[in-house]
Amino acid sequence: MRTLNSQSARIIGKVALFTALLTACSGEEVTTATTDAVQPTPEQASRILSQSTFGPNAADISKLTNIGTSAWFNEQFSKPQQLHFSYMNLAQASLPAGSRLREDQFFESFWQQVVNGDNQLRQRVAFALSQIFVISFQNNTLADNPRGVAAYYDMLGTYAFRNFRELLEAVTLHPMMGNYLSSLRNQKTVGARVPDENYAREIMQLFTIGLRQLNQDGTDTTVPPTETYTNDDIKGLAKVFTGWSWAGPDTSSTRFFGNNPDPNRDWLPMQNYPAYHETLEKTFLGVTIPPNTPAEASLKIALDTLFNHPNVGPFIGQQLIQRLVTSNPSPAYVSRVAAKFADNGQGIRGDMKAVIQTVLLDPEAITPQPANNGSGKLREPVIRLANWMRAFNVTSSTGLFQIRDLDNPLDELAQTPMRSPSVFNFYRPDYVPPNSSIATANLVSPEMQITEETSVVGYLNFMRNAISRGAGTSRNIKADYTTELALASTPDKLLDRINLLLMQNQMSSTLRNQILAAIKSNPNNSAINRVYLAVFLTMASPEYIVQK
Repeated sequence: MRTLNSQSARIIGKVALFTALLTACSGEEVTTATTDAVQPTPEQASRILSQSTFGPNAADISKLTNIGTSAWFNEQFSKPQQLHFSYMNLAQASLPAGSRLREDQFFESFWQQVVNGDNQLRQRVAFALSQIFVISFQNNTLADNPRGVAAYYDMLGTYAFRNFRELLEAVTLHPMMGNYLSSLRNQKTVGARVPDENYAREIMQLFTIGLRQLNQDGTDTTVPPTETYTNDDIKGLAKVFTGWSWAGPDTSSTRFFGNNPDPNRDWLPMQNYPAYHETLEKTFLGVTIPPNTPAEASLKIALDTLFNHPNVGPFIGQQLIQRLVTSNPSPAYVSRVAAKFADNGQGIRGDMKAVIQTVLLDPEAITPQPANNGSGKLREPVIRLANWMRAFNVTSSTGLFQIRDLDNPLDELAQTPMRSPSVFNFYRPDYVPPNSSIATANLVSPEMQITEETSVVGYLNFMRNAISRGAGTSRNIKADYTTELALASTPDKLLDRINLLLMQNQMSSTLRNQILAAIKSNPNNSAINRVYLAVFLTMASPEYIVQK
């Protein structure tokens, strides 16, 4: 691997890459193309797959070009869901007596589905939703309940193609969310004790309406912005989320506080315990729930109120665009998505299928945009690893895909699925890198919040080793470079293939010439080293890391 190290150092410096990322994210160079959303070319298919899946491979590109976009989406919407929960149960049954499940088993299931799952659209949207409706293994209670976290993630996948109102209720009543944001065991007002306000605050701020009143195109309704809610709204809404705790066959105080646990309480929706539910009047967002209204009725009124708030379409729509397509969508793009959220064309509000398809087939998604509008987004580290895995058809010799947490920024990825450091995700949707060209251009770049000199070095080191030696705890997750090896003697064709799989044929002539020069600089390089070098230099380039 000496050749790979020396050549890569000549092409791109590690700290220089960080600087280049800042420039690339602000929109400096982009190719132009036209896209037929009905019957895409291979290049257009690769672009659609890069946004709607964990990454294109040759087989999926061929299929999408053959059946067309509409048929592909319909097929993906109908694909059955593979449950991480089922994997966790099987893993538990195979463990030695007295052993417990850990988050590692969830990661195994996650990466298995990333690589081999044919329901890629559902998986990709579930991952996006997991960064909006955040829970995290970094919470000790959740780390002790990995099966429950797997069930929560499955729930996001299940409701990804249903209605947002159903998704919101499923999130609210899931015991892992109840633990994470302390709505589980939340109690009514007694003396000086008042209901916990955590979930009431976050369901408004992060999950539905946001902090500022929005126009349907995502812009602020007023300057300065008008707040969407007050502290009194939080206090009133918090009363709704009282009396909810673990599921079980009774509503005794013992069960409410967590004793005598039901064996399935880690995934069954929370139930209400009337003795602990607030019976006082509840007022929030201009709505008043009368005293003594039952808990279930109070919850319905609260969630209906939030669901029907005019902010939800643009607020959630913009975040889905950011997670899947671009960090800085135009107001017109946001407006089109918000309009579909408000009405799917059949008078239904919150139809997730309609919203997802609008996000992914909007003209700003399917056609590369001019650089001066701030288009594109940073591919987050988990997505980059997934892209490599799928593009080169990795396999695990054990079948387990044992990749543990990748949190370490120095020699890993600074990001692990379901291990966000807080409810605010790995990065904020409005994050602006300070003192950068992105800030000067009044743009945002959420993923830059976990991108710095250290994490850039970590990513390069991690991918260099993965590409050539394999990934996972025993490095037994290895790519199949058979097709690439057959092209190694013709570097132009080798790079054409890599360009299509990883960059949707958007590689600039400058980068192409640099990589070709590196490959050709040592005529004694083995075929496999040429492949390693071409893949690594592509994935190290700002042009790849910034999804245009």
